[in-house]
Amino acid sequence: MRFTLPLPTQATPSPLPARFSSLTLALSLALPLAAAPAAQAAQAKAPVIKKAQAKVDYDGEYVNFADWKEVGAFLDDMVAKHGFERAKLDALMAQVRYVDATIQLIKPAPPGKTKNWQAYRQRFVEPVRIGAGVEFWNANAEALARAESVYGVPADVIVGIIGVETVYGRNTGRFRVLDALTTLAFSYPDTPTRAARMTFFRGELESALVFAQQNAIDPLSLQGSYAGAVGLPQFMPSSILDYGVDFDGDGRIDLRNSAADAIGSVANFLLRHGWQRQQPPPFAYPASVTPGQPLEPFVGQGLESTFHAEDLAAAGVFGIVPLPPGMLFGLIDLQNGSEDTEYWLATPNFYAITQYNRSFFYAMSVLELGRAVRAARGQ
Repeated sequence: MRFTLPLPTQATPSPLPARFSSLTLALSLALPLAAAPAAQAAQAKAPVIKKAQAKVDYDGEYVNFADWKEVGAFLDDMVAKHGFERAKLDALMAQVRYVDATIQLIKPAPPGKTKNWQAYRQRFVEPVRIGAGVEFWNANAEALARAESVYGVPADVIVGIIGVETVYGRNTGRFRVLDALTTLAFSYPDTPTRAARMTFFRGELESALVFAQQNAIDPLSLQGSYAGAVGLPQFMPSSILDYGVDFDGDGRIDLRNSAADAIGSVANFLLRHGWQRQQPPPFAYPASVTPGQPLEPFVGQGLESTFHAEDLAAAGVFGIVPLPPGMLFGLIDLQNGSEDTEYWLATPNFYAITQYNRSFFYAMSVLELGRAVRAARGQ
């Protein structure tokens, strides 16, 4: 599963032209959209990927990782498990740099900051991303339609994920993946989860080396986020190995330069993490809660739908719009700082998106951005 990265704290300075009330917004998200028409033959076929200059954002520090005992043991494992040549690994590690920026960026955010869904939303559902999403969808309509047919994941959900992650390839990260992963695998900051995180990143470093070997790629050429996530969909290396798809049929998986591969890989990831193709939209329904009723047994009960509508109604939780019969839901709360909290009934497909990133804010912004792009295309 893809590693969940903390999102930047600054807001995108492009608020929506008009602020909807929570109820108006909720009802607009809950209303199902009409089926998308077939892609027009005149649409551009070339993928739209606008990337920043390919350069790293740091100098890095030479620390001769190959001399570290733990690194040496890791390299021995790579030889034993995957048939690497130790001399080549040593030569590679001699070029890897320690990057303090990854250490600073991976540290947990200071506690106490108030959660605010509306402020979060304005960072991602805004004119720049919507316009870029329309351009991306128009240029890749065939691949999106094919992914929807093969995997059952609607095009707007795929477009929403890629837009939230990298603004359709514009912000894919400019850290060398090997620098970031090696630094975090062997010099993770002192936190309560340090041991588990170091184990995780060593696994990702292993996957990055294996992926580069399998695809005849110079591993030092791989660039990504400060935590090693790669390409338009920001897959960690293990996710590339497990869920990456050669969707353009050129014989290799390239999430950095192939929009089609990114589209197919996102759809495959969601399907493999519980996406239900037979479930129609919407994937979250606005809810009202009876004041004074205890919600603790329903809120924060994991990343899955476990409650029948009847059970929720008995506890004072109701859908604002009619709910489909026989479906299981989970109750999520989207806090708005000093304003009223929004409550939603999440479906299994909503929770499939949270397997990509475990934040409810993230999953809801994916759905809203995708819907906004679809609407901007006139669908």
